[in-house]
Amino acid sequence: MLKQRLMVLSGLFVALCAGLASAEVKLPAIIGSNMVLQANKPVPIWGWADVGEKVTVTFGGQTQDAVTDADGKWKVTLQPLQVGEPQKMTVAGKNTLTLDNVLVGSVWVCGGQSNMGFGLGGAHNAQVEIPKANYPKIRLFTVHWTASIKPLPDCSGKWVECTPQTAQNFIAVGYFFGRDIHLMEKIPVGLISSNWGGTTAQAWASLSGLEQDKVLAHYVQDENKRIANNTPAAVAQYKKDKADYDAQLKAWNTEVGDAYKAELAKWNAAAAKGQANGQPKPEPARPMPKAPVSPTGSEGAPSELFNGMINPLLPFAIEGVIWYQGESNVGGAPEYRTLFPRLITDWREKWGQGDFPFLFVQLENINARLPDPSPSTWGWAALREAQLRTLAVAKTGMAVIIDIGEGDNIHPKDKSDVGHRLALAAEKVAFGRDVVYSGPIYKEMKIEANQIRLSFSSVGSGLVIGSAPPIRLDTPQAPPADHLIGFTICGADKKFVWADARIEGDTVVVSSPKVANPVAVRYAWADNPECNLYNKDGLPASPFRTDVY
Repeated sequence: MLKQRLMVLSGLFVALCAGLASAEVKLPAIIGSNMVLQANKPVPIWGWADVGEKVTVTFGGQTQDAVTDADGKWKVTLQPLQVGEPQKMTVAGKNTLTLDNVLVGSVWVCGGQSNMGFGLGGAHNAQVEIPKANYPKIRLFTVHWTASIKPLPDCSGKWVECTPQTAQNFIAVGYFFGRDIHLMEKIPVGLISSNWGGTTAQAWASLSGLEQDKVLAHYVQDENKRIANNTPAAVAQYKKDKADYDAQLKAWNTEVGDAYKAELAKWNAAAAKGQANGQPKPEPARPMPKAPVSPTGSEGAPSELFNGMINPLLPFAIEGVIWYQGESNVGGAPEYRTLFPRLITDWREKWGQGDFPFLFVQLENINARLPDPSPSTWGWAALREAQLRTLAVAKTGMAVIIDIGEGDNIHPKDKSDVGHRLALAAEKVAFGRDVVYSGPIYKEMKIEANQIRLSFSSVGSGLVIGSAPPIRLDTPQAPPADHLIGFTICGADKKFVWADARIEGDTVVVSSPKVANPVAVRYAWADNPECNLYNKDGLPASPFRTDVY
């Protein structure tokens, strides 16, 4: 029902915006009272009015005029603004709009799927943090869920100040990230929450962006077919298929779902205790019915979340992006190596504001922890590697969180460490501070007789055996182990075994009595690895492998 409403809203937006050319002066939702404008960059302000109407924007001691074009759209660009106290903005044509309580600071788009959309009220430390969340210079704009087959000019949402009364509805990662930036840089922070649970990266890239790489051409072909099929007959057929699906889903939940959920819960409990012994998750006796795809817009379709939830933000001036996504692309890691960098480049091209910082979260540890070295059962390790490779893109940064997952929960509740690690990356990449912002990153290896020596970048104050931060308020941090954990090694037979590892200066030396002539090493190469290599600055090493098997 919710998705049906969203599709209707998508159509209403198109109809609304088609009529804006013959209306009073109007602004997009992203430009409104309580907003934060980006400091130290040109600031576009735009909207709609009657064709040929003169519009005047006044803010921060500046006055800029524009005349609407043949489509009724106008735009002015304010010269770079300085951080200061709240001000009013006026936008005047035949009517005058007054925007109150406008700040200038650092603006960040918070994109991805459900772990980015995860609310502060669900965080492990919510009961402590929410009463203290009195930060009126941190503001949140939430883009309402909207998918569209065509780029939309506007969205639905409003700016909200952060107070103990509103903080519960802030996104948790964004809140902790924004709070750290606000306190460290002493500037207002604007957070634009544009995310949707369970969505893939290709849904967030534009169609023209996906067209730029032949590896991604199949998404363009699929979407063009959907666009061509957006006919009254297709819409009518979808309504029928949706009714059939609803009936089938109700029957499935009654006849299959409860038994399957009980079986899955039993397996999860065994896996959490290490008793599943690598057995695959149970499958339902009868597959769940597959929902039909709406011809007018779907969050699962390539480009349609870009169209509905990113395009309406363009060209609002921003500092950068924080991104938490990838779970829905697990299993497609080889393609993600191309897809994710293409998405970053696509957003930068569409925004037209240069290579702004793009900071992302590497996926957490998840699923059962297995006793023996084994490949990543569900493909999480390979997806993390694809994310790691994306650091080759200019002005990117990655928060490693391999130590704060919960195994049986795809939505780990420790979001404060996620936000903090992203904020450290922002301090370096966006603000140029001399800070340690990353844990150790594998650089190279050298075979030395029966052992392999590994070198790292981002060692910070030095390598150390560390321990994960507590993920519950009532649980103290565990003391570090007395040895490194998580390394495996293999010879020419490609059979990995657990390895002994020791820190020597800024290197790690890995060996095993079972492997006389080693050729490759892996670290934390599993869905839910046990691992403990950190730097002395408290940041965990990224999982890696030296091989390409």
